[in-house]
Amino acid sequence: MPRFHVPLPLAPAARLPLPPGAARHAQVLRLQPGSDITLFNGEGGEWTAQITRMGRSDVEVAVGAHHAIEREAARAVHLAVGLMAAERMDWLVEKATELGAASLTPVLMARSSLRLAGERAAKKRAHWQAVAIAACEQSGRNRLLDVREQLTFQEYLGQAPDGVRWLLSLDPAAPAVGERVAAQAMARPVALLSGPEGGLDPTEEAAARQAGFAPLSLGPRVLRAETAPLAALARLLA
Repeated sequence: MPRFHVPLPLAPAARLPLPPGAARHAQVLRLQPGSDITLFNGEGGEWTAQITRMGRSDVEVAVGAHHAIEREAARAVHLAVGLMAAERMDWLVEKATELGAASLTPVLMARSSLRLAGERAAKKRAHWQAVAIAACEQSGRNRLLDVREQLTFQEYLGQAPDGVRWLLSLDPAAPAVGERVAAQAMARPVALLSGPEGGLDPTEEAAARQAGFAPLSLGPRVLRAETAPLAALARLLA
């Protein structure tokens, strides 16, 4: 059944228009009055609904029952990733959403190939949040990946979430992800820091360790910047 994110209060028997993006999606799918759909607003659970009117560019729906269905991971993982090439960031946001990350913070690092500021940074954040919404619609998540405001590396270290703090490292002495995961309680939230193309530079890695980020290894092979955090995320949320 088609799923649509509606960032509005929802209640049984309510009639409301779908937001423009969801309405376009319904048009593309060639849905008709009477078609059953699923709505979610990111506040938990999902709602049955039915299309009541299809206009040229607007779609109206009638909201049905609420179902308290959650598909979130048992462990909250908050990703922080070095800004990288735009297409790689898009792919990372999409797959991190599908795998179940709780949030993603873009971080400007010394080796970042993508550098954003001002209005351009705000537009990119909105774009990545839209990518996350689409991935939630497809994957069945009823809570959105939170794409957070871009931070500099030092800003991130000062604002990193409390709890377990890990960083992906090329240090051959770093413990494997599996060893770290086995030693931690599933319920504790994790802040996972990963670099851009080329990884964190030595000064950044030293500062992260000083801030309480323990190094993690993904094994002998060097993964791409967009692959490494996803490989770790899959292990953490398995």
